[in-house]
Order: sequence, then structure tokens, then C-alpha cells
Amino acid sequence: MSGAARQFATSYTNYGGERYSVSFNDDASAHNFELDMWVYLQYPSNGVQILELDLNQVLSNGQTILYGFQCNGWSSTWDFSTNKGSASSPRPHWVNTSAYCNPHSWGTNQWHHVKMLYSRNDSGWVTYKTVTLDGKVYNIWVTTFSAYALGWGPSLIANVQVDGSSSGSGGSHIFVDNMTVYRW
Repeated sequence: MSGAARQFATSYTNYGGERYSVSFNDDASAHNFELDMWVYLQYPSNGVQILELDLNQVLSNGQTILYGFQCNGWSSTWDFSTNKGSASSPRPHWVNTSAYCNPHSWGTNQWHHVKMLYSRNDSGWVTYKTVTLDGKVYNIWVTTFSAYALGWGPSLIANVQVDGSSSGSGGSHIFVDNMTVYRW
């Protein structure tokens, strides 16, 4: 699209995956975020079982807030991440929503517009508001604990993770372009 898309070439075995990250700023004061990007799955994309799109924010108290959405091909749902433990003794978990998403249904060799909207309070609770795929808005509106005492330095980090779809070996090529993080 822009001529500067980033390509993620992933090879996997035994359902493995790869996380790609970029630290792009330091903003511990923002409470609201919109992650906006364009994603292109190159044919064939049947090797992609889960496409995870995250944002991490390290707060001034040293805790990291994980804002995680994934398009889950196993459950055909949009999922959100939560911490079922405490910040110092975390138990990360994915929760299926009723919102449909399956990366196998995304058209290949074409761009898909994805937007995620979420916010947090000062105690590590995140409200997952909406996720939009190609103009279709899925209302999530769930509040859950998502703080982790990871010991990271101040940062905002965007992640794209691609997980494989079989016990054998495989791979995929995904491109991300025009990724923008709005925060306030």
C-alpha cells in the first residue's frame, strides 16, 4: 500500500509460531488506544491458524499492560488476553468472544483493514471495546485484569504473532502496512 510494508515470513513446525515486535515510544500516561493497521495474507495462507495483534504499555510503576487480540482459527472467534492471576504471579489466558474471526476466511493477496480499540484504568484493568475487520465492527466491551510485573523498562510495543496450523512444518508470508497507534 505505502511502499514500505513490513513482511513477516514465518516457518513453523508442530503448531509453532513467531512473534514480531517493535518498541516505538514511551508513554506511561495514555489510558486509551486505537491500533490501526492493514494486513495482507499472501497465498497460500492455510499455514496461519492464529493471527495475534497486541500492544504492550509499560507503566511508571513498572507493570506492563498487555492489550491482546487474536483472530483464532481453532475457535473461529476474536479472542482477548487476560491475567487470571496477579501482576506478580500472573496466569495469562486467552478468552474466546462470540465475535467471528478465522484467518482462513480472510481473502489472500488482498489488504484487510484491522482496528482495535481499548482502554485501561490505573489499577491494570483493561476494557476491550471493539475490533473492526474490513469495516465490520465487533463489539467486545469486556473489562478484565491485564497487568504483569515483567520488569521491562518504559516502552510502548506493538506485536504481530503468527501461529502455525499443523503438527508438520509449514509457513506463511504476511505483510503489515500503515500501522498507526492512536493514544490519549
